[in-house]
Amino acid sequence: MSITVTTTIRPGLDVLIEGVREIVARRLPPRRTAVAVADMLRANLPGLDILTPREREGMPGSYHSFPLHTQEEFSIVAVVWRPGQRTAIHDHLAWCAFGVVSGNEHETLYRDMGDHLVEIGRADNRPGDVSGFAPPGDIHAVVNTSDETGVSIHIYGADIGKTGSSVRRVYDLPIR
Repeated sequence: MSITVTTTIRPGLDVLIEGVREIVARRLPPRRTAVAVADMLRANLPGLDILTPREREGMPGSYHSFPLHTQEEFSIVAVVWRPGQRTAIHDHLAWCAFGVVSGNEHETLYRDMGDHLVEIGRADNRPGDVSGFAPPGDIHAVVNTSDETGVSIHIYGADIGKTGSSVRRVYDLPIR
């Protein structure tokens, strides 16, 4: 039995929920699910009005996640990043798709070599950019490099209402 929690009705959220439900029901492998959800998100990326003006301000000190919808199979989260705010180097519990609504999310990708990390790529994700990925191979760090507060929509293949976060592991290894 699946329990569904939607925190607030927000513009465009119902379309995302139904789209993800349809994709998840196909029981595709994780990478294919991430790509399919990214394609759906690209076609339905909400605007800034998915958050209230106060939520769009972000929080001092660290980026902030706003769970918009959680259920057993997936979660939809808005992430708000003030200029310069960043994540730790981390990976994820499950597949993920994300779309940038505002700001610039600079992403650095890494490979775990056991006793150290190696940088394997960088990407600047700007408004309208959408992508999807799945473990393994999803080790990254993200920083808002723009002068404006950034907002992005993340869809995770996990119930963050139960897990508390999409992060599986934070990496504190040297980078070579």
